[in-house]
Amino acid sequence: MTKTPTTARKRAVTQTAAVNEIRFYRANEEPYGAFSNLYKRPVEFEGTSYPTSEHAYQAGKALKPAVREWILSAPTPALAAMAAHGLYVWDVVPDWAQIKFTRMRAVLRAKFDQHADLRELLLSTGEARLVEAGTVNNAVNRLWGEVDGKGENMLGVMLMELRTAYAKQRSAGARAAKKASASTQTSASPKLASKRAGAPA
Repeated sequence: MTKTPTTARKRAVTQTAAVNEIRFYRANEEPYGAFSNLYKRPVEFEGTSYPTSEHAYQAGKALKPAVREWILSAPTPALAAMAAHGLYVWDVVPDWAQIKFTRMRAVLRAKFDQHADLRELLLSTGEARLVEAGTVNNAVNRLWGEVDGKGENMLGVMLMELRTAYAKQRSAGARAAKKASASTQTSASPKLASKRAGAPA
């Protein structure tokens, strides 16, 4: 019996680990680029239609309406993010540090609620750990994702939270449908029995 080379054993372990972790970053990467906030899907949020979830999120950062409009006029979501990151402190809403995570959760919920195919993609990841794998080592990428395995991965965490909520919702819906079906069958049984009882011999 031949021994498995060390490299082959390492490769097998890496592949197994990869199944339990899904890494995404660029919006144009199939299929999980859709998890990026730069992915081009319109989002209705707080009565406004935004071209991407990144636009919807960054709209909450600017204190002045004129600055907000300037950010949102950026031709790409990446440029909108860059513009928002470059704001002076006095141009940012005072409580942004406290509200930004709440806003991101709400924006993500709107995005996946409004696009059934993206919701199904999220559910299809099962129990896998979702990681926004940044390529540039900076504070923003380490907050919302990970760079070289280090970071808070808040976007990944929020997506996993949302996935759990959808899975529970689906499970509850399936249980309710099963219960309703069983109830319908039970209520139909006495009627059939009474018809048989009243039938001539």
